Amino acid sequence: MNLLSSSTVFSFYTLISRILGYIRDILIAFFLGASQLADTFFVAFRLPNTFRRLFAEATFNSAFIPSLTKERARGKNFEKKFNDDIFNFLLFCLLFIILLAEIFTPFLVYLIAPGFINDGEKFLSTIELTRITFPFLLFVTISSFLSAILNSYNKFAAAAAAPIVLNIILILALFISYFLELNYAKSLSYGVTFSGIIQMIILFYFTKKFYKPIIKFKNILSKKCNKFLKKLLPSIFSSGVTQINILIGTIIASFEAGAVSYLYYADRVYQINLAIAGIAIGVVSLPILSKAIQRKKENEISNIQNKSIELVILLSTPASLGLIIAPDEIVNALFGYGSFNKDDIAITAKALMFFGYGVPAFALIKVLSNFYFARNNTQTPFYVSCFIVFLNVLISVLFFKKIGFIIIPIATSIASWVGVLIFFYLLYNNKYFFVKKSVFINILKIFFSTFLMCIILLKGLNYFSEELLYSNAFKFTYLLFIIISAAIIYLLSCKFLGVFKLKNYKIN
Repeated sequence: MNLLSSSTVFSFYTLISRILGYIRDILIAFFLGASQLADTFFVAFRLPNTFRRLFAEATFNSAFIPSLTKERARGKNFEKKFNDDIFNFLLFCLLFIILLAEIFTPFLVYLIAPGFINDGEKFLSTIELTRITFPFLLFVTISSFLSAILNSYNKFAAAAAAPIVLNIILILALFISYFLELNYAKSLSYGVTFSGIIQMIILFYFTKKFYKPIIKFKNILSKKCNKFLKKLLPSIFSSGVTQINILIGTIIASFEAGAVSYLYYADRVYQINLAIAGIAIGVVSLPILSKAIQRKKENEISNIQNKSIELVILLSTPASLGLIIAPDEIVNALFGYGSFNKDDIAITAKALMFFGYGVPAFALIKVLSNFYFARNNTQTPFYVSCFIVFLNVLISVLFFKKIGFIIIPIATSIASWVGVLIFFYLLYNNKYFFVKKSVFINILKIFFSTFLMCIILLKGLNYFSEELLYSNAFKFTYLLFIIISAAIIYLLSCKFLGVFKLKNYKIN
């Protein structure tokens, strides 16, 4: 198996999904801008979408795959029994949680957007939309369970492609609302839940070769479920620490008008690199790392871990510098249309720039956590993640009144980098991970290639400065040309320096 090629397959479908996501968000920005209507939908979508990211983006894998690998080694019957236990436990718990959420929605909305309580109409509208979107949690969690089974067999394509459905349906919902003159926010909310149903059906189809679930609510909390739950809860917190920080950011931002929307748009831009550099590599590396640890193959373990780190740096470093250098141009090209005005662009771009500083850290946390998860150790990442969240909240609360919501991306980036340093220290101290000399050399080569890329990027931005103005309808085309040119220079430089070689990422 090749770590790079498998990550590329996962990243390809993820990239398609994110591109469609950008189109979706461009349309939302066009029709809704940073309005009150946009704020209500984004908050209503934030809760189930946060759970989507927590469960779908590697978190469920982190707890499930190492345990499944153990049961599979014992035999097919043990594997089937384990899958059935987990499936029925999830189904029962989720139905119960959704029932409670639908009853206590006002309380939930107050928790994630306390600033809305001062505007009765805004608060009530958010409650209504949250009740529509929340069942999405059931379908996306079951989808994550099915995706984890596919990933455990090194089948990454279907799991990576399924989220594309969400963006397609939301795009259709916007156009239907436009032509039929419906409420945009309400149509989008119904689209969220409907997309979850479709995703689940698709994944059931692809998983049936490996597993067919049986619904039975007897002995819901078996010994294996109890064991799994003890691993799942800490892994949710640790693997999803970036998403938890964003959720906390939404809570704090709700006290400033329009801030929820600005954070959402900025979050959407940097998330594409997190998906490719952190989530994709984490998802692909976890099953093979778990197997290597089970077989006690030390050289293979070391190789997987080092190459995972190298790949993360290779993919996240240029993206980070790009977001820092050209945030205004990126936000303008993506969202600078219709109701999204120049002031909205400037504020969102500032948030994006500060998120850009943290992009490599966000991705590294995803991968470094896996080094513990593969060893069935969920406690250490949990404690580190608790500290990251604590530090993020502390910085945000202390400086919010002075700086405003912009402290949220600053605090998120600072806390994440501190978390990365702690992870490296603990991994080294526990003798779980030692960085090879070749990785250090390749990282220096990556930095040099990134420097060349930045020169091309700055030259391109300067040359096409007039074409990238707010008023230009084709600004996205010009920006895309500049980014592709800079990316080609970066990849060619990496290849010339010997960093980008497919054979280097082959895992036995």
